[in-house]
Amino acid sequence: MNVEPDLPPPTVLLDADRQSYIGKPTSKKGKWQKFVSFIWDSDYYEKSDAERKLVFKLDCFMLTAMTIGWWLKNLDQNNLSNAYVSGMKEDLNIQANQYTYMGTIYNAVVAAMQIPSSFIVMKVRPSWFLAACEVGWGIFTFAQAGAQSYQAMYGFRFCIALFESFYYPIGFFILGSWYTRPELAKRIGLWFIAGPAGSAFSGFLQAAIYKNLDGINGIAGWRYLYIVCGAMTVPCGITLFFLVPDFPENTKVWYLSEEEKALAKERVARNGAQAMKGKIDGSVIISALKDWKFWILVPFYCIYGFAVQNGTQFGIYLKAYKYSVTLRNVMPSLMYIIQCPCILIYCYISDRTTRIQRGWIMLGPLIWGIFPTAVLAFWAPSNSLRVFAFMANGSLYITPVFYAWVAEMCGHKTEMRAFITGATSCLFYAFNAWLPAIVFLQTDGPRFKKGFRTTFSCCVASVIFVIVIILMRRREIRQENNKMVDETPSEAAGGHGQSERNGDIEEKP
Repeated sequence: MNVEPDLPPPTVLLDADRQSYIGKPTSKKGKWQKFVSFIWDSDYYEKSDAERKLVFKLDCFMLTAMTIGWWLKNLDQNNLSNAYVSGMKEDLNIQANQYTYMGTIYNAVVAAMQIPSSFIVMKVRPSWFLAACEVGWGIFTFAQAGAQSYQAMYGFRFCIALFESFYYPIGFFILGSWYTRPELAKRIGLWFIAGPAGSAFSGFLQAAIYKNLDGINGIAGWRYLYIVCGAMTVPCGITLFFLVPDFPENTKVWYLSEEEKALAKERVARNGAQAMKGKIDGSVIISALKDWKFWILVPFYCIYGFAVQNGTQFGIYLKAYKYSVTLRNVMPSLMYIIQCPCILIYCYISDRTTRIQRGWIMLGPLIWGIFPTAVLAFWAPSNSLRVFAFMANGSLYITPVFYAWVAEMCGHKTEMRAFITGATSCLFYAFNAWLPAIVFLQTDGPRFKKGFRTTFSCCVASVIFVIVIILMRRREIRQENNKMVDETPSEAAGGHGQSERNGDIEEKP
């Protein structure tokens, strides 16, 4: 027998929002709905038709636009390494560790802007802000084609980093503001895999350009790479203005009706998240600094983020071992292609297993990662095994699952979620601004003894950190449940505790 879902409790909707609901929402429940629930959103069968339509629109417009933007961001970012091994080093006479310093400048600027970015979009509409940023980095992507010295590249990398720095934390923040627990990780995963897809495409694109355009009109192939990518980036930036819906509380986007905007706000409340008020309260930072999440989640992401850095040295390794220019670009691209299905699998499992914490899903890839990082750390004698270790680096990424977990743990405090999201990225890029310059010196390549042993140590430490987070979160859930039992015994007995709303449900022994 089909049972229609009850209306949301009146307390979660404003009076104006309640007017959009007339009677009970209809919900088609047939074989198709069961099939979609099985392969996609586990709650699709129980959703109303209106909610299904809303999520579909968000997927088609918001998710698609932001995914393309993220794809281009990583395409433009990865161009540096592909250009370096395709003639830029010789044309610009890049010596010693000057290439490493280009990455240091980029990471330093990005690190500085991570925390401010999440607060900026509380005051400035993300649709305006992200569109302006993408057009900005597209212009400076063009500019790199005209670089005549490594000093010019320093300046261009600074400007590109300034504009690109906002996309990462703001993207996670926006997606976490629109999607619910059974929906979130998969969408973040789809958005995130556009990153390795962009990095992979950059390699294939550079290989094709080098083969077909190198030397045409007296222009080197690596310069054509920047020209082509800039021409792709600027138009995409303009589309973000029309397709990013801002936040449920202030959206004016054209493709959502007033009823759908009201439903979006109701979904936020139902998901246990606090509404975005557009106010920046300084006490949030103090509150976050007193919370265990800041002192464990932020360092974890920094350590984990460095544990997966081996892949960035793959092209350098291939060049040192006399692989062709084409293989130097194509083989690292294959590593990024491996990353895409792995991320989707981790996210899918994470969304389906709603009875356990997402941390358990993160443990598997991190434990497996100890092997390929160890191969490079202790420099296995086989070249084939070392190449395999580089390729396997693509299977270690659990970033979307982590950020979905952060959204759940901090969802009841929007400002804290913004601060911790920005802080995790900030510390990661801050470490990336100086640590590679110490442990991944180009003069140490391709062995990179210090660097590979550092990533191996970080991978082992990441496993320990995840276990600690799981235990701390379990203790927090118990405390919340005990508090609710003391305050509202009848509600706790009915199974509507805070831990269930936040998505982490502790199984009883």
